[in-house]
Amino acid sequence: MKVRVGFGLGTRTLANDQASYGAVVDALEDLRFDSLWLSERINGDAPDPLVAMAFAAGRTTRLKFGTSVMVLPGRNPVLLAKELATLDRLSNGRLLPAFGLGVVDPREQQAFGVRREDRASIFDEALPLIRRLWTEDRVDHHGSHFQLEGIDVRPKPVQQPPDVWLGGRAPSELRRIGRLADGWLPSFCTPADVEQGLPTVVEAAAAHGRAIDPEHIGALITYRTGPLPDALAAFISTRTDADPDEVVPYGTDGLAELVGRFVAVGASKFVVLPLVEPDGVDGWLAELARLAEVVLPLQT
Repeated sequence: MKVRVGFGLGTRTLANDQASYGAVVDALEDLRFDSLWLSERINGDAPDPLVAMAFAAGRTTRLKFGTSVMVLPGRNPVLLAKELATLDRLSNGRLLPAFGLGVVDPREQQAFGVRREDRASIFDEALPLIRRLWTEDRVDHHGSHFQLEGIDVRPKPVQQPPDVWLGGRAPSELRRIGRLADGWLPSFCTPADVEQGLPTVVEAAAAHGRAIDPEHIGALITYRTGPLPDALAAFISTRTDADPDEVVPYGTDGLAELVGRFVAVGASKFVVLPLVEPDGVDGWLAELARLAEVVLPLQT
């Protein structure tokens, strides 16, 4: 089993500054982190993840990059398939797409022009359609939300097709992962949560004539260097029965110990990110160096 550790910037504003973001991207490449992950908020200061990934792709040769996550409902699936295929080709196959329904925020739904109650059905139609656009020369599709006739998206991605990652832990989300995804990357969870949820994913995949690669199970792990904020602890308590202090480990040693426990239940792909943003670019670089010393030796 290949254990890989990537680094998440989330919705941090660091990526809005060319010099600072470039320095962090360079450090991730030089330290040999597996990947860089960026999140999406329209109503926030974080950059557009596609543009930020393209910047990272042009600056590196090895570092992979993904979205954690990119909102799918509200996007034109044909145009998105084109953009992502181009990015995958120009990066020589380093794209790690991860999609979601979007946060529960009326402003975000307004920005994407999608009613909250319509998100799931749009997602379920759009994702298989994007996969077809990546792999088929001519796509005809007549669905509830999209109508296509003779569409041929080119260039095709280097990866045929790119593996799509989804998060979530609710029963409906686990079934969607099995039905539509290639990998599972949940957040704010425990090894026990992954161990208990994995059978549902595997069963849903089998029911649809699919199989999830055993090496495509992972977790996004936030770690801290101080007390856990009460608001975050309350949020975590709504998602899992575990002690919130164990879900968000303390320090890099606590993070490494938690990664080891995830590996023991079959997870092998990780995205780690600090709860508190380091101070300035020098703080980011120092944090990455400390983190690399502890967690990158876990890669196999």
